[in-house]
Amino acid sequence: MHMFYRVVLVALLAILFSSCDNKENSSSLAAEDQRQSNDLIKETSPYLLQHAYNPVDWKAWNPESLEVAQEENKLIVISIGYSACHWCHVMEEESFENDSIAVLMNDNFVSIKVDREERPDIDKIYMDAVQLMTGSGGWPLNCITLPDGRPVFGGTYFSKSQWERVLIDMSNLYKTDPNKVIEYANQLTKGLKSTELITVNKDIVAYNKESLASLIDLWRPTLDSINGGELNAPKFAMPSQLDFLLRYAYQNDDQALLKHVKNSLVKMANGGIYDQIGGGFSRYTVDEEWHVPHFEKMLYDNAQLVSLYSNAYQLTGDVYYKKIVEETLTFVSVELTQKEGAFYSSLDADSLNELGEKKEGAFYTWTQEELQLALQSEFELFKSYYNIIPSRKWEDDTYILFKTQTDAVFLKENNLSQEQFETMVASWKTKLYDLRKNKKRPLTDDKVLTSWNSLMLKSYVEAYTALGDKKHLDIAIKNAKFIKSKQLNKDGSLFHNYKEGKSTINGFAEDYAHTIDAFIVLYQATLNEDWLNTANDLMQYSIIHFYDENTGVFYFTSDNQLNLISRKIEVVDNVIPSSNSVLAQSLFKLSHYYSNPKYAKVAQQMLATIESDIKNTPSGYSNWLHLYMDYSNPYYEIAVSGKDAIKKVSQLHKQYIPNILIAGATSDSQLPIMKSRFSEGETYIYVCLDGSCKLPVTEIDDAIDQLVK
Repeated sequence: MHMFYRVVLVALLAILFSSCDNKENSSSLAAEDQRQSNDLIKETSPYLLQHAYNPVDWKAWNPESLEVAQEENKLIVISIGYSACHWCHVMEEESFENDSIAVLMNDNFVSIKVDREERPDIDKIYMDAVQLMTGSGGWPLNCITLPDGRPVFGGTYFSKSQWERVLIDMSNLYKTDPNKVIEYANQLTKGLKSTELITVNKDIVAYNKESLASLIDLWRPTLDSINGGELNAPKFAMPSQLDFLLRYAYQNDDQALLKHVKNSLVKMANGGIYDQIGGGFSRYTVDEEWHVPHFEKMLYDNAQLVSLYSNAYQLTGDVYYKKIVEETLTFVSVELTQKEGAFYSSLDADSLNELGEKKEGAFYTWTQEELQLALQSEFELFKSYYNIIPSRKWEDDTYILFKTQTDAVFLKENNLSQEQFETMVASWKTKLYDLRKNKKRPLTDDKVLTSWNSLMLKSYVEAYTALGDKKHLDIAIKNAKFIKSKQLNKDGSLFHNYKEGKSTINGFAEDYAHTIDAFIVLYQATLNEDWLNTANDLMQYSIIHFYDENTGVFYFTSDNQLNLISRKIEVVDNVIPSSNSVLAQSLFKLSHYYSNPKYAKVAQQMLATIESDIKNTPSGYSNWLHLYMDYSNPYYEIAVSGKDAIKKVSQLHKQYIPNILIAGATSDSQLPIMKSRFSEGETYIYVCLDGSCKLPVTEIDDAIDQLVK
């Protein structure tokens, strides 16, 4: 944190939390007003609707709300969260449903609620501000700003007493010494803008295996060799990191890294982070062993993990990975899919227990008595398999199902055949799944987000190519048609959100990036050029409305969205890869498909600009490193032309070959990469590297023999 911000923040905190006798305001809202709605009742976001009956006079983020703050010269409370967020619910119950807190907020502030998933642009601005002020961030994110939106104070979760003191002292400070608050806002806003500075790298970067290996060596010490994933807790799956490490291990014959990835995949699938009964992954665990999850299930995690386990199955043939893919997709199909073929956003962490109390994980946890009653004579085996032992007990005498033995060891110790074991585990899951239906189900955040849907679309395609089950491809195509028909406008722009027939928010760079990527992958599986052409159209729109010629990277918001205090740029790969890294990869691929040198130049410049950051923290740029590998290792075009092209491409997809670009057509095609390659009655496979093509062959095995890792 910059020293200036630290000093000023300490001063503000001293004012806010100085010794003072703040008695709770005795005013309360009349009983008949308890269920009176605020402006959020007009919204479609489930998170905003959860707050529609708070006594706080919440408003949504819109020009009208910001105008009210300036007209009344009131500070703004910007409170950001999401539907599945446990601590967001806690702060709501403690503070935002409290009458005296509501009076303080309503009298002294304009209060604005933001769904971070609907408005990631707003979230990024105020998250950066809070991180500058405090050194950390999270949700709920609560920021107090000047009437024009410039931040002056912020943090994450506050207890009721803390929040009350913040409200009283910040409002008093603004009334008695507004210049101090304004000066701090000025300095903090300068700091925010400095975090967006991108320095263009005009030097020629030499990409090679040696430089890449040095980056991996820098990364290795942060990996958890025992539990998998990264060291320490909380522990996130980070599928983008594991996906890159899987590719690097394969292409460089790095057995140590491959062992790490495989260990990570098994430990996660065995852990409490994975729903052992209904399938699907939670967002993260609070411990290092993947045991105790934060129970919300997010679409974006499950989408990327399906892709990761599908890729791992392609490479290893391990049927356990295949099982996790199938169970997770069943979860998505049952719990997160709506009738139009779109995917919902998440399931809540909290649900009601048998006493009617809202508890985190109540739907997923079990008492020993419940399990004994359901499983009868098989309980002892179940107990051993899922660690129903005192040392693994969680809260309220409940257990989270969690495996620590391999299936092979369990079979041997209990003298079971593979067939007996599989029948027994399937029976356990069926009994407990049926029993769980009687529990109060977590709430679903049923809004649809284009970016997350595209991640899920891509994962269905990759599950299809790895497993060969056509129903996965059918689901992917249905979702792609939904995006084209509902989210894509005639002017080439995308919407970000969709719910109950309405799309209201303009798309962000993440929507374009992930949709372009998904449509390229869908083209590679179907050879339907409509998907590739749509991806190219979206890229052209992105360049016009998001690309910054000065920095050579893409803004997160388009040039049509100018009502924010800052226009952010997203380059760090987090749980979800950054929009810029995904766009750079797609530019690289589209440059091959369309023989477009401008695309190629922009992709290479983007990577060169980020290269110095990658050298500092390679784990934070895992998706960028895919492009780094494309430049430092051989990268092939494989073009299949002829009547059997789809059949040949399907055979190719059964292999794990991450360093290829697949193109194909069953008839004469005008796509630049396919021109002059069609021959009536024959199906030829062309393997090309750096513009030079080998002699065409007719069998996939022969084409694969022409490749080098």
